[in-house]
Amino acid sequence: GLLQNRKRPLSAKCHGADGRGQTKVGKKLNLKDYTDAKVQADMKDADMTKAITDGVFADGKEKMKAFKDEFSADEIKDLVGYVRKFKG
Repeated sequence: GLLQNRKRPLSAKCHGADGRGQTKVGKKLNLKDYTDAKVQADMKDADMTKAITDGVFADGKEKMKAFKDEFSADEIKDLVGYVRKFKG
């Protein structure tokens, strides 16, 4: 669908097409492996929604841009579901 085509290049750049975060940027930012069941268990849907909507900041620096201007609330909810599908 449309969302599948739009979100994949955005998330894959950092998180990798497989969700493991083993891209150049993902390694630099020490991104979590979304295929890890413990990582998935520790992530709350509300926290993922907030991260996608508002971005992620650490030490005053933007680690992930906000996508609230690019995706509707329903699309962001779908993205959270997409991330959940990586769990092995």
